[in-house]
Amino acid sequence: MILDCAVVGGGPAGLSASLILGRSRRKAILFDDNKPRNSVTDEAHGFLTRDGIDPQELKRIAQHELGRYPSIQIEKQRVKEVKKVNGLFQLTTENGDGFQSRKLILATGMKEILPAVERIEEFYGTSLFSCPYCDGWELKDQPLAVISENQWAFHMAKLVSNWSSDLIVCTNGKAMLTGEERRILNSRGITIRDEKIKSLHGTSGKLEEIEFAGGEKVQRTGGFITPDWQQASSIGQILGCELNDRGGIKVDASKRTTIEGVFACGDSATEGPAQLMIAASEGSQAAFSVNADFIEEKYAEKEGDGINGK
Repeated sequence: MILDCAVVGGGPAGLSASLILGRSRRKAILFDDNKPRNSVTDEAHGFLTRDGIDPQELKRIAQHELGRYPSIQIEKQRVKEVKKVNGLFQLTTENGDGFQSRKLILATGMKEILPAVERIEEFYGTSLFSCPYCDGWELKDQPLAVISENQWAFHMAKLVSNWSSDLIVCTNGKAMLTGEERRILNSRGITIRDEKIKSLHGTSGKLEEIEFAGGEKVQRTGGFITPDWQQASSIGQILGCELNDRGGIKVDASKRTTIEGVFACGDSATEGPAQLMIAASEGSQAAFSVNADFIEEKYAEKEGDGINGK
């Protein structure tokens, strides 16, 4: 059977796209290997009616809702390969199963590359985060740190200062800030530490201290990092999709990529991480565009057949 659309990625973007496809009476399949970027996170914030929900519970609710639509199939396995052959997308899973679809939505997300700091993985997702809009409220008015090795240190420091005035910026020996950026941050009482970080200290994911290479320790209870990003899946690049300046898949306002029939949404198509609400919205937009293309193709066929299809 040739499917109308294959959705690769079962996060909020892929789930939302699948919901709209189901409601549009499209035969679609959702591939989800259950390895989300936010797997280290216990609570998801900023999602209307679900603020503070466990991300896995959010997924469970969404998949249950998809069960109302018989044209939607969920495959809990990873897509290993996608090829475009004679206008159809040929998908092969890690288990060797094969599927064909007329359209493809990529919602595979991005993968973080964390700063090179000892033990940082232990605290990421519990007391160190990448998005103040998602987790700033829980850390408000605490002694915080921004750990950054790239050009986003200044932007993140300004942003985090909205939630706490007790803030230091740690560049881990990279010294990425310009003289003017340093002056601005210092004028706001924000301390800049350019020393290399020796290690982070704390228990059960709760940050307590930052130890610098010189031996000095500074007490901090949490903070934010500016990771680098890369595509979690190489499918888009293999198909020939162009990337934007931050490594996301390049799309237009309708979530169409530079490859005919391929759409992208959520983190995989942004210039940085997106909130769950934004990712879900982009998934809906991608599905709208897929359905719109099918409708236009249907009517173009009728016109080509002559008046009234004769």
